Amino acid sequence: MKYIGAHVSAAGGVENAPVNAANIGANAFALFTKNQRQWVASPLTKESISLFRNNCERLNFEPHQVLPHDSYLINLGHPEAESLAKSRTAFLDEMHRCELLGLDRLNFHPGSHLHLIDEETCLNTISESINIALSKTKGVTAVIENTAGQGSNLGFTFEQIQKIIQKVDDKSRVGVCIDTCHAYSAGYDLKTEAGFIQTWEKFHQLIGFNYLKGMHLNDTKKEFGSRVDRHELLGKGFLGFEVFERIMADSRFDGIPLILETPDEDAWAGEIVLLKSFIK
Repeated sequence: MKYIGAHVSAAGGVENAPVNAANIGANAFALFTKNQRQWVASPLTKESISLFRNNCERLNFEPHQVLPHDSYLINLGHPEAESLAKSRTAFLDEMHRCELLGLDRLNFHPGSHLHLIDEETCLNTISESINIALSKTKGVTAVIENTAGQGSNLGFTFEQIQKIIQKVDDKSRVGVCIDTCHAYSAGYDLKTEAGFIQTWEKFHQLIGFNYLKGMHLNDTKKEFGSRVDRHELLGKGFLGFEVFERIMADSRFDGIPLILETPDEDAWAGEIVLLKSFIK
């Protein structure tokens, strides 16, 4: 079963996200459980929690069909102690929010070294940050999103993600989300058939499909290997349609949320219809 949706708005309360997803014909969705550009937010109210859970049940969204995303401010590999502590506190709060909402995963960008520490130290810090969050929560999987490798962001190679996972104590509660735009920009040739096959063989060898907990389906405005993160509408960028046809026809991508983050939300309903048409 393919679960296809988009990162929908939670404006006015998280309870609106499942409604917004259903309105575009989605059977999966992503959301921010708080303002993604603020460090601190008011706690979720009992009313919002209840309404969110009720709307999910009413609209047939189960936890494995939802991929919440944490704040863009968080850097779990931050080289400076004060900022790292701030990021860890914020990440733990996001994990707790997922617990309260009955969600079973939280998607996040792993972290950046800011050119102040070496990559290995940063990757170890990210693993330690995950371990701290998992030790203080239950039932929520920390889902590492691959990055395009822009600036000092890590997690743009499967080897880096593998190193993070290796040092996570509870491997049953860590996972991966692959963004197609990020992968292509980082140098993984998803565009050609041979490149698609090779990329996923490497993913299987280094990480394993048992860790794949979601995907972001985005075309890209930037060329192969650019290390620049710029999403584009499906078929309008350098990737084209074929990679999405392959994903939709491949059973390895069943049972996880496949989330659009393309730049025009008015196009999402049509893109969902298009992706569904690719399913064999």
